[in-house]
Amino acid sequence: MNWQLSAPHTEAQWLAYYQLRWQVLRAPWDQPKGSEQDELETASFHRMVCTEDGEIVAVGRLHKVDENTAQVRYMAVSDQWQGHGLGAMVLQQLEQVALDQGMQRIILNARDTASGFYQKAGYQYLEPANALFGIAHHRYVKSLAFSASLKELQQWVPELQQTFWQKIPLSSYMQLKVQHVDRQKICCAAPLEPNINLHQTMFAGSIYTLGTLTGWGMVWLLLNDQQLDGDIVLADAHIRYLKPVTGRAEGRCWRHQCQPNFSALAQDRKAKLDITVGIFCDDIQVAVFEGRFAVLPKKHTRGEIA
Repeated sequence: MNWQLSAPHTEAQWLAYYQLRWQVLRAPWDQPKGSEQDELETASFHRMVCTEDGEIVAVGRLHKVDENTAQVRYMAVSDQWQGHGLGAMVLQQLEQVALDQGMQRIILNARDTASGFYQKAGYQYLEPANALFGIAHHRYVKSLAFSASLKELQQWVPELQQTFWQKIPLSSYMQLKVQHVDRQKICCAAPLEPNINLHQTMFAGSIYTLGTLTGWGMVWLLLNDQQLDGDIVLADAHIRYLKPVTGRAEGRCWRHQCQPNFSALAQDRKAKLDITVGIFCDDIQVAVFEGRFAVLPKKHTRGEIA
């Protein structure tokens, strides 16, 4: 199926958009038409998934709560299209809208049956929420940005760069640099020349190393952001090479895709974190690195990479 993801535009689309909301979220509890809307509709961001025939089969909405927080509401998928990943498509688009709007976190209220979906998407339980139609709800939150200010993050970059070059000599030979850090992501880059292979493209091992160190750098930033410390090691990883790398490669890792739980460190146990890094060349994605990192309770000198 060639799904189409967009915002409603025509009158017919808006009618079908709200009809699906009502059918899924209100009709089963005998709520009247109109109860699927509220006073924030015109100030919100709406997304829907349509079939090739134009049938609306999944919807969701995002609105701003304050200058740093957005809320997702009215997530609904047609019964016959459950299990096709359409809810995840809508949610990812709403998260991108929140990022584009400069939001730092997203909150939402979920019933028990939807809690697993949001936890899988990286949302963390926050507190009980008000019941709706007699159904218990729970509030979840997802961070989109580091807590540290942009100034603080940029002050950490030289230390991270020195850690790479001093502790991992290969990174120096590769001329790998921490290219950019902001409140939403880290980017590390490596030029083609010192990493070239006999095909005049980038050596696969260099691409893998770029993904590993970009992911390692994200974990390092997350620890700093929570004022924690630990030995970061790569426990498991794999990479998919999508296209040859014919120039400078850049590893990009986004904060909103990482939802760390470092509570095990306080119990002198290792914490685990899955990290995804996109590798790009000329803004075209050429590889995907997925790694599982472990953070061990600190026993060595800060910055040691195993």
